Amino acid sequence: MGYEVFHALAVRGYVAVGIDIQEEKLHKIKGVAEKDKLAVEAFYADVSDSTQVNEIIDQVYRIYGSIDVLVNAAGVLSQGEVTTLSDEAWERTFAVNTSGVFHVSKAVCNRMKENKQGSIVTISSNAASVPRTSMASYCASKAASLMFTKCLGLEMASYGIRCNIVSPGATDTEMQRAFWNEEADIEKGIKGIPEQYRVGIPLQKIANTSDITEAVLFLLSENASHITMNNIVVDGGATLGAQ
Repeated sequence: MGYEVFHALAVRGYVAVGIDIQEEKLHKIKGVAEKDKLAVEAFYADVSDSTQVNEIIDQVYRIYGSIDVLVNAAGVLSQGEVTTLSDEAWERTFAVNTSGVFHVSKAVCNRMKENKQGSIVTISSNAASVPRTSMASYCASKAASLMFTKCLGLEMASYGIRCNIVSPGATDTEMQRAFWNEEADIEKGIKGIPEQYRVGIPLQKIANTSDITEAVLFLLSENASHITMNNIVVDGGATLGAQ
């Protein structure tokens, strides 16, 4: 998901800077720069480590002089019932999905405040508002990052900084496909999984990454200049409009 948003921003003329802990993703970013002649840069950092984050954000600011937009897209998914979920899985999920959003947003906002403008979008999940079996850590971490972003939006409003959320449902991504063993799993997700208390997807299809990307780009743009602390759920109606 993060890569698709990153690429879309670069294509639209942004100087796009990506931060990732996965070396292959960094190579992919650099490959795009060479192939498509886009203005992009990539840095290795673990968003759960505030020291690493602060060092990278300071470096980006020194190189480019300003940071205009931020997309919090890092995420991990651990499955397991609460009674069997390990402490390590719980803590890692929150370290990336929640603390990562806090660390990067805090570092960037301190720069954006100087320019009295900026737009931040956190990619959460429709699982933040509807309970799921075997997904307590993921649901809770995404709910926390969602509310954090709304609180951040309230604090930053007087500085002209907007903070919004995009919450995808089932989307055809690398992370999602790791939990699909065959095409039947996709169809099952569309139709619903009663034993997990999951309704189906009324629009009868899995989202493409472009569906999520377009929502993010809208919230970052001047077309959304009077929108802040809002959550756009892009899930084909799967959560029945629950917020």
